[in-house]
Amino acid sequence: MATIKDVARLAGVGLGTASRAINGSGPVSPATLERVKQAIEELGFRPSHAARALLTGTSKMIGVYIPALSGTFYTPILKIIDTELRAAGLHMVVAFGAGLGDDRRQAQEGIDFLVERGCDGVIVMTSALRDDDLAMLGPKLSRLVALNHGFAAIPEQCFTVDHELGGRLAARALLEHGHRDIAILTGPMALPDNVARIDGFTLELTAAGIDVPALWRYEGDFSPAAGWSAAQALRESGRHCTALFCANDEMAVGALAYLQEADVRVPQDLSVIAYDDTPSAEYSAPRLTSVRMPWRQMTLNGLNALLNTCYDLQRPVERDFPVSVTMRASLARV
Repeated sequence: MATIKDVARLAGVGLGTASRAINGSGPVSPATLERVKQAIEELGFRPSHAARALLTGTSKMIGVYIPALSGTFYTPILKIIDTELRAAGLHMVVAFGAGLGDDRRQAQEGIDFLVERGCDGVIVMTSALRDDDLAMLGPKLSRLVALNHGFAAIPEQCFTVDHELGGRLAARALLEHGHRDIAILTGPMALPDNVARIDGFTLELTAAGIDVPALWRYEGDFSPAAGWSAAQALRESGRHCTALFCANDEMAVGALAYLQEADVRVPQDLSVIAYDDTPSAEYSAPRLTSVRMPWRQMTLNGLNALLNTCYDLQRPVERDFPVSVTMRASLARV
């Protein structure tokens, strides 16, 4: 198999000149470039990724860690990242939580995998890491960006949204439609972003004079199955509620499926409001009212910040991501 040394020898140029010609990383005369191209064609040379990394000092790869490779939440975000990287001549490597250990251990192993594969920078979407985990990255910590989570040790490298405000907006939407008998389907209460949205939701209800501790509540795991189980438990409890708040869209979709099977009409019998405003909310039946998180803006700006650090680019970076409510058919007045 031909190497870059063979190309340089056949073209009659130095190794550095051949490298510049192949990677476009420096000035090469047209005549020299043509000789290198002819040598590449004659030898059938194809530079390996590892060879490019050695020659340029970068792998042209950005790693992304997500807790789970499932559902509809992470897929659009990964698509945004991959599209932007490909447009910049870069590539995405994904690691996700799998194997033994708790969420923290899985996140540690996933990030170690990306670093060991030579990724120039890493994007993480997990709250399971602790400050000492980040410290273990040493100098590589400067090339890490967190999406949808905040870490006190690296605040300028975190790109997230105001989840407490999102929860408040969900509560206001229900209150403005006359709802006071409200059921709450939370996500895992160990996750900070879920806690923030639930805190915002309950604080807004408390300010409106609602006895929050007396409300029906169910803790799910953000999956459609949890939504199904919660809706079933609510119906079997005999509790009268006019609205259900789901802490993410996927649980809401599961709840809608159960309610339809149980002949509970949405929104005539029970209004449903969700959170995230992912594509599943737009195409559910009925279409879900959902708190819209500006995932695209958050993702692009976090990625821009990382590319600026890794490749000395000058991409614009913003940090203010407004939250709103997308009104659809699942919410009606009492």
